[in-house]
Amino acid sequence: MNWDQIEGKWKQTKGQAKEKWGELTDDELDIIAGRRDQLVGKVQERYGIARDEAEKQVREFETSCNC
Repeated sequence: MNWDQIEGKWKQTKGQAKEKWGELTDDELDIIAGRRDQLVGKVQERYGIARDEAEKQVREFETSCNC
């Protein structure tokens, strides 16, 4: 699945993102609203990881997403 599809179906996809990154709040996920760069930044910030690692996790989410 490509990111445009994820962004377009964010309301459905948000639950899967919440499962993967449980420390992200519903409000944060609402603000992210499917924007990939915002998700990467928030994952990096919340989990205290390097940008490369956050990018890797979001890429894995993108390929495994079944929305």
